[in-house]
Formats: sequence, structure tokens, C-alpha cells
Amino acid sequence: MTTAADTRKTLAERLRSVPTSFGVYMWRDTEGKILYVGKASSLRSRMRSYVAKPSTLAPKTRGLMARTTDFEYIITESEQEALLLENSLIKRHQPRFNVRLRDDKTYPYIKIDLAEEFPQIYITRKTANDGARYFGPFASAGSVRKTLTLLKRLFPYRSCTKAITGTDEQPCLDYHIKRCIGPCIGVASKQDYADVIDQVVMFLEGRTVDVVRNINGQMLEASDELNFERAAILRDQLKAVEKVYEGQKVLSMSGESLDVIAASHGPDEAWVEIFFIRQGKLIGRDNFMMSNTRDTTSGQIITDFVKQFYDSAAHVPRTILLGEPIEDVEFIESWLTEKRQGKVEFFIPLRGEKRKLVEMVRENAAHGLERMKAKWAADSEMMNDAMSELEEQLSLPRLPVRMECYDISHIQGTNTVASMAVFENGKPKPAHYRRFKIKTVEGNDDFASMREVLTRRFKRLKKVQENTDEGDAEASEKTEKNEESFGEIPDLVLIDGGKGQLSSAIQVFLELGIKDVPLASLAKREEEIFVPEDPDPIVLPRSSSALFLVERIRDEAHRFAVTFHRQRRQKSSIQSALDLVPGIGPKRKRMLIRTFGSLKGVRDATTDEIAAAPGMTRKLAVKLKEYV
Repeated sequence: MTTAADTRKTLAERLRSVPTSFGVYMWRDTEGKILYVGKASSLRSRMRSYVAKPSTLAPKTRGLMARTTDFEYIITESEQEALLLENSLIKRHQPRFNVRLRDDKTYPYIKIDLAEEFPQIYITRKTANDGARYFGPFASAGSVRKTLTLLKRLFPYRSCTKAITGTDEQPCLDYHIKRCIGPCIGVASKQDYADVIDQVVMFLEGRTVDVVRNINGQMLEASDELNFERAAILRDQLKAVEKVYEGQKVLSMSGESLDVIAASHGPDEAWVEIFFIRQGKLIGRDNFMMSNTRDTTSGQIITDFVKQFYDSAAHVPRTILLGEPIEDVEFIESWLTEKRQGKVEFFIPLRGEKRKLVEMVRENAAHGLERMKAKWAADSEMMNDAMSELEEQLSLPRLPVRMECYDISHIQGTNTVASMAVFENGKPKPAHYRRFKIKTVEGNDDFASMREVLTRRFKRLKKVQENTDEGDAEASEKTEKNEESFGEIPDLVLIDGGKGQLSSAIQVFLELGIKDVPLASLAKREEEIFVPEDPDPIVLPRSSSALFLVERIRDEAHRFAVTFHRQRRQKSSIQSALDLVPGIGPKRKRMLIRTFGSLKGVRDATTDEIAAAPGMTRKLAVKLKEYV
């Protein structure tokens, strides 16, 4: 059996051949899954530091290397290129040991496409070098919508999506309530509308003074032209903008534009707060959660945040204030300078107003983390109450800390699949979810399908227990890595269905000799809970937190099963369509799907393109086009 010391020695020997170039490295586990992505100015030196004696490594690094059995690296031309590639790989693979923006979702932006004749303002999650203006990223779609609501109140741009001809007979409601200047009916010219969009852009850039000056100039011009109606509209708009302007916090920063970043560090997550200062005024703020922060310093957290946030940020200011030093500061400054096309500097103020500003942002981050902890504590307390109520109502032998719920999905008995959803401490544990293809049941028989699924799942549990009892370390290690979910004993097994589904589960448990795992089923119609040896259902109050918990796990199992069923059905429909073509067997079918990506791709391809595919002839291509 290979020991950790043997693995470390093998890795050290292999690392001798790693070049000393710039690049990105990836540590992998036995299944090939990427555990960590990092960059280095010298790949060999950086990677060899990981295979030192475990006692000399930081706790997080020690945990990483205990799971590492393989590595990969990519050589780059520069450390800046390595930094960009590192960001890309972290977003794509979400490695377990990298600190990253939690959920690492694609964050929303505000987009204004100035190439349009009458530009609209959109929410988008993708940026491109297409000439449009992008503002963001925002922490959530809610943050964007609040900003758009404010913009719509201040600036009369159009919110419709129709083509603007200027010849419409009637304007929409927005025109009548002075929320649009009416280009659709020809009241406003293209230039009038462009002026409104310019004001929106200036406002989003934080140039509120310029916006006020611009609107004031237009108002005076309209008054001089005796266009008093337009002057009145501009006067009202000016008052609204000035009200927002007065509400913005004045920071006396001599008109500087900068971002201020600070973090508050918890055991496993960190709250990062960022303030946006434009022309000496605080125009906005946002916050982000960073995950996988255990055994990570605040400086490392800020470093990873800066790289991931500004990698997709639409705007980078000249100055970024921080509360502590970050790693690779020279390379990050160089990267952001190139991105901004202008000088970018990080600055750690030690005194004065800027230091007070950093401390204010840090204090906001600390309060944000405390609020989040309080919410987590409230959620945990509520879930504990729900589990305690469930334990009492179902007469369970112990608190249902681990709950497993099973559901069957099919359409008229075809492509039947099943799901296993897992909740621990009242919360979903997606890493332990499992799905099953039903192998032994033909047609529409939910009871038989449920028996098959439970038999397969609990046979694996018995196998794990037998390996553990026999002291089979190798088998136990394999189970831990590949079938971790099946090795856990549930405190409650919940079946989606009524008495019939519960009977199927009881039969499986009797056959396998399983006596210490409680069973229950949840019938959809009246949300009745059935348990063995009790003919009457248990009906929980509609306001019960226990009922809410079992409904959540039941709905999650159903969602997971339906999603898998749709995937299977879609794959089946692709296969059956190609099966109709004479001369197209399994091998050619796989080749066609691999070449064209999908059945639609095959349909869209020309006869010549299909004929040129491996294993195909023109005669077969013509026949295939006739059929599909």
C-alpha cells in the first residue's frame, strides 16, 4: 500500500524535471480532480516548496498535499500571463483549496451599447470588447436593479425594446409620467436622447458634478428658447439629481477617484467590503463573500479577491487603498495598468484621512460578517428546532442530523431514473447527492423501481461496514474517496410517496437485515407522513418547521430526479433519431455526435460536411439527410 511519504517522494522526484519558467501549476487527487491552482515565476522552485516535510508546512498546505497524488503545469510567457490563466482556471474548476469568491458565479453588470441609435440599458453577465460601456461587477442582481431603479427615476431614457421610428401614434405610460422623453413619437431627436444617455454614463462614472452642470445648462438653454415645458422637466430632474448628490458622503479627498478594500476574516469564510470613491464622494459600495479561507491570512484573502474581482471589473481606478499588503503587488499593478491603459497603484495609508477611510471600510466588513454570522446562527437554531420536532413527531431513536430522500422520475415508464438527495443539519449537501438509472424494471412500476434503488444503495452501505469491520484499510480508503455518500448511515430515510412506496422500502430493509435506519414516506396530496407499523398518517401543522424541512428535502429530491430524467430523455431522443437511418450503427452514431455536437448539429450540416466526417460516405450522407 502506497503511503503518504511514498507519494511525497515520488512527487519530489518528478518535480526535478519541471522547468524554471513562468507558469501555472495544478495539484490533483487520485481521481484527477484539481485541488489547487497557483502561479509562479519559477514553477520548479514554487512546486518543490509543497513537498517539504509536512511538519514545516502551513496547516492548509499540509491538508492539500495529504490529498495530492499528481500535478500538471502550463508554461507561460510572463507572470502577468500566468496570473490571468490562474484566474481563468480557478473560475472554471473551482478548486477546493483555492480562496475564491463564494459560488464564483458570473456577476452582473450594467451595459449601455452606445452603437445603438437609441441605446438601451441592460443587465448582463458577460462583458466583451464590443464598444459598449459596462459598469460593475455588482454583488447581485438585486444590487443592479436598485441602481437601475435610481437611474430610471433620475434620467428619462427608454425602457421599451421596440424599434424607434419616431412615427408612433401614441407614446407609452413612461412618457406621460415624464420617465421617457418620447423618441418613439418624434418628440425627442436622436441628439436629445444621446444627451440623456451621456448623463447616465457620467452618473455611473461618479461624475455627478458634471451631470448637474450638464442638466443646468440644458435647462437654461430651454428657458432662453422659451421652451418652458422642457425647462420645467429639466428643473425637476435637476432637483432629483442634486438630492442624490447631496446624499452622497463627502470624503474631502481632493476630488480623487479610488476604490477602498478591506476584509473581515471568519473561520471558513471572509466578508470583503469595497467602497467606490469618485471625485471625492462615496458613490457606492458592495460586499462579497470569499470561501475556503481557513488557515488563510487576511493579506492572502485580499490578494485573491483583487485578482478575481478586477479580472472582470469594467472599471479600474488609478488608486486602490488597502488595509494590509498583498502578494505579487508589482505584477498585479502591472496587469491592472495594462487593463486600465493607465497607471494603477495600491496604497496602504498609515495615517490621515485615507487611513480613517480604510478603517471605516474595515469596520463595515466586520459588521457585515457579524450580521451574516447572526443569520447563520438563527438558521441553525431554526433547523435544530425542526429536527427536534421531527424526532419527537416520528418517534425517531435519534436526532435526524443526516436525512436521505428518494424519488422516481419517468414518463410513461420510459427512461426511468431515481435520485437521492441528502440534508445534513437541515441543509442540502449536494456533494452527497446521487442519481440512479433504473436497470431491472420495465415499464411504469414505481414500487419496483424504489426497491431497486434502495437495494443498490444499502447493499453498498453493508459492504462499507463489512470492509470496516474486517479492517480492510485499502477498501475503506477507496470507499471514502469514491463512494463517500454511500458510506454514511442516515438518521432518517424519507420516501417520496405514500404507503405503497413505504412498503417497498420496508421490504428492502427486511431482506438486507437493516434494523437501525428509520423510514418514513411523505404523500404529496395532503402532506401526510407514514411510518412503519402505524396505519394512520402523521399530519404536521402547516406552520410546522419540521414539515417545512421534509418538504424541502422532498422537493430537492424531485428536482434532482426530474433534471436527470430530462437529460436521459434528451440523449435518448438523439439516439433514436439516428437509429432510424439505415447503415448508421452505434459506431457511426457516436462519431456523428462527436463531430457535430448534437442532432441539431447533424441536421444543420451540409451533405458534403457529413460525407467528409470519419467513417461516412456520400451515399450514406445523402440517406442520413433524407431521414433527419
